[in-house]
Amino acid sequence: MCGRYALGIRAALVRQQLQEHDMPVEDAPEDDQVRQTYNFAPGNHGLVYRADVPDSGAGGRSHGSREAVGEGNQNEVDESNELEAPKETRYKLQAMKWGLVPFWTKRNPDYGSVMRTINARDDSLAQSGGMWNTMKQKKRCIVVAQGFYEWLKKNGGKEKIPHFTKRKDGQLMCFAGLWDCVQYEGSEEKHYTYTIITTDSNKQLSFLHDRMPVILENGSDALRTWLDPKRSQWSKELQSLLKPFGDELECYPVSKEVGKVGNNSPTFIVPVASTENKNNIANFFGNAKKEAIGTEEKKEIQEEEAEIWKKGVKIEHDEQEPGSTVEHSGTEDNAPLPLPAPPSAAAGSKRAHEPYGDDDVSRAKAVKLDNADAPAGSAGSAEKKSGRRSRSGTSNGTKGSPVKPGDQSQKITNFFNK
Repeated sequence: MCGRYALGIRAALVRQQLQEHDMPVEDAPEDDQVRQTYNFAPGNHGLVYRADVPDSGAGGRSHGSREAVGEGNQNEVDESNELEAPKETRYKLQAMKWGLVPFWTKRNPDYGSVMRTINARDDSLAQSGGMWNTMKQKKRCIVVAQGFYEWLKKNGGKEKIPHFTKRKDGQLMCFAGLWDCVQYEGSEEKHYTYTIITTDSNKQLSFLHDRMPVILENGSDALRTWLDPKRSQWSKELQSLLKPFGDELECYPVSKEVGKVGNNSPTFIVPVASTENKNNIANFFGNAKKEAIGTEEKKEIQEEEAEIWKKGVKIEHDEQEPGSTVEHSGTEDNAPLPLPAPPSAAAGSKRAHEPYGDDDVSRAKAVKLDNADAPAGSAGSAEKKSGRRSRSGTSNGTKGSPVKPGDQSQKITNFFNK
């Protein structure tokens, strides 16, 4: 936990709301540089709020050798702490990819490796050394969200019901996180990535899961302490900030459609309709208007509400997102994980078959059968009349070498130590 959250508003609006809570933003990405979705999954580019420090982190010192930092060498940390920090701290919003890749990584990691770093446990940060050693001291951040999803297991895990959790006052959630910047060997491009820190669930959410993201109060002293670049050495004070959220949150069941990565709808953060869904949506936006502070926020909510009433409630699907998810039983999250994007087939090679379910509409559309327009049961008669054999929609009738697992992609293992 957390493996899915919502951020369906523009970067400009996020900037405005942060500034209203005494969180200055000197720089921010354009709206089209950040994904706006009510179904935010690992691999998406989200909004991260952090101190404007070099890519090497707070303290103004370079990373040093990969080996020394990877092992959590304390001497390297102590030396960086001796350097003078900038007198005035500037803060910014930045677009980063969810799933932290450490700076010492030499090659673009495989999908499975990235999925293991979407979260960082608070008890892992309490230990000395380890892969989080440099990031927790020099690269702390805030991950901005409207709320997060968790799946409640029922009937022995056979059924999973998605729940959405948000602040009662409707304000943005500020998750404690870590960030990093990496350049792969032979490339000049910089990749910025992040992870969300998790802790034990509070009493309110213990029925849902035993873990929850660390939530810091907007504009609080705790948040400023967490982001302070002058604190470039891990301390008990910083560790003490990583605790369950003390105030009451709002948590309720939502549509199961949120389970599929790529689906997106503002209804995903609205409570499941008991009788009339439209009434629930109207009430939801009505409450949001009352809680809205700025005129810009009110205007955006009104436009979004009008669009829903005009077109009707519908669920959009991003064709660039994977159409399927895979169930798993990890310790951190019950969310269905997105399947990795299939590698592109080389010219002249036979593409491996990818199974898909009945609900995978986007994939089903890609299968074009020659007899698609013919009525059921007419394929055999049509073949007899024409004297021609019907052609398969998935095979060209030739024999080819079977595709061996792993031929199309090479798995990178233990990439943190390479």
